[in-house]
Amino acid sequence: MRTIQGIGVSAGRVLGPSRRMPPPVPEPDAEAKPAPGSTVDGEKSRLKDAAEAVRGDLKHRAETASGDAKAVLDATAMMASDPMLLKAAGKHINAGMATDRAIWEAGMEVAAMLQSLGGYMAERTQDVLDVRARIVAELNGLPAPGIPASDVPFILTAVELAPADTATLDPAMVIGLVTSEGGPQSHTAILARSLGLPAVVGAPGADEVPDGAEIYLDGAAGTVVVEPGEEEREAAHKYAARSALPAFNGTGSTSDGYLVPLLANVGSGKDARAAAEAGAEGIGLLRTEFCFLGRDTEPTIEEQVAAYGAVFEAFPGRKVVIRTLDAGADKPLPFLTDATEPNPALGVRGFRTDRSTPGVLARQLEAIAAAAGASTADVWVMAPMVSTAEEAADFAVMCAGAGLGMPGVMVEVPSAAIMSEAILSRVRFASLGTNDLTQYTMASDRQLGSLASLNDPWQPAVLQLISATVAGAARATALDPAAGARTVGVCGEAAADPALAVVLAGMGVNTLSMTPRALSTVGTVLASVTHDQAKELSARALAAHSAAEARTIVRSRLPILEQLGL
Repeated sequence: MRTIQGIGVSAGRVLGPSRRMPPPVPEPDAEAKPAPGSTVDGEKSRLKDAAEAVRGDLKHRAETASGDAKAVLDATAMMASDPMLLKAAGKHINAGMATDRAIWEAGMEVAAMLQSLGGYMAERTQDVLDVRARIVAELNGLPAPGIPASDVPFILTAVELAPADTATLDPAMVIGLVTSEGGPQSHTAILARSLGLPAVVGAPGADEVPDGAEIYLDGAAGTVVVEPGEEEREAAHKYAARSALPAFNGTGSTSDGYLVPLLANVGSGKDARAAAEAGAEGIGLLRTEFCFLGRDTEPTIEEQVAAYGAVFEAFPGRKVVIRTLDAGADKPLPFLTDATEPNPALGVRGFRTDRSTPGVLARQLEAIAAAAGASTADVWVMAPMVSTAEEAADFAVMCAGAGLGMPGVMVEVPSAAIMSEAILSRVRFASLGTNDLTQYTMASDRQLGSLASLNDPWQPAVLQLISATVAGAARATALDPAAGARTVGVCGEAAADPALAVVLAGMGVNTLSMTPRALSTVGTVLASVTHDQAKELSARALAAHSAAEARTIVRSRLPILEQLGL
């Protein structure tokens, strides 16, 4: 029995065999030549056979998939037999290039051509690169990239998961996630919470656990036990036999009736409809990047109106907070951001893009106003990456010019939290993006497993900045009560942690926004305490000297977490 300690990011206790993510397919040697004795026709035939094997495997997997996963697999299978790709590779084989290098080069050429065409064809670029890697793997007898296939449910272990790795992740087969890298706001962590999968990240050596080894995973404690004992088995069995969480009843509150509306984070009309079905009281974060990403040109105002309108339609008469375009850093756009910046995370992103490329934001606000005017939703608009009171004032003026009456800002950098009183004297509300706030406060990349302990929203410095923002909102309200209460919400992943949600409510945070899957968990735990108890837990967390101390103190005083296996 061996225990690996990591960072628990999604609660649950499960037991199952390990399956490792295969490593990325290595790029073939550019100088390699065909094997001695091989012929051009023979190599072309070998390539065709490898491509057909890849196509058959993908079609087989598509037959058992559904929804987006089936569409991704079907599209990739079609690309595996695309004559244009094989013809391009054939030309390189004719020129004396090794077969695996030939398909690698052909993949680059076809992908570049599709990208240049833009629109739907550009979206096929990733299909080409995926197929290229799969064919190279088939030619060289290597494991295919992506989520491994299995006949039984398993716990997936990896260094880290990329967004593309998750297209075919089946929650019925993958019962838990463990990565050796990544932090609480990494892609793996966010995916696990959205799917409700127990997960541990930042667990050194987890990616080296042998395939098939039995694993016990505790997503709350952050522990992974290889070849577990009887105690771990019993804990997993108890968790599996626990009573189901009650569905969220549509009203977030403490046990004594103190209201803390629970909202949803969404990125499309489809997401919004799912959130409404889950009982969300509104939308706390609409990420508008879904209209812009994967394009070479700015979407038209009409296209944006239709996209935003689909979200507003799902919440008639309810609050919908829409974030303006957060381009830059990990979301570059060819028509808006500078890909040559030496440090994009500290560069021109979010609201700052309006300085370098004015007009895009103004047109987006025009589209939001038009969609809001055709809807009964209560639309609030906030700008990301605001760091000064002057920026907040500029955004408020832009919103007023577009006819939008509820301007706000994202608090993602320490300066915004420290200057919250001045900022909230210019706008009506703030929403704390705790993912970026933690990253910038602790100067720690949220994707780095080696910094996972720093990149934790329980860090005392982060909690202090959240508290400072709430206090700044109260002072801004007191200075100008006629303008209405300045409210503060949290829309970062911290809101989905039920223990931390209680602390945030105790601090005076007005609303919590999260993945819809977390609504029932957060609602149940919040309803187990009174408002005074939440305030006491908040005070204890704020007085802690470390993230571990704050988390331990709060969790030890919330017995419902143990009862629910959280």
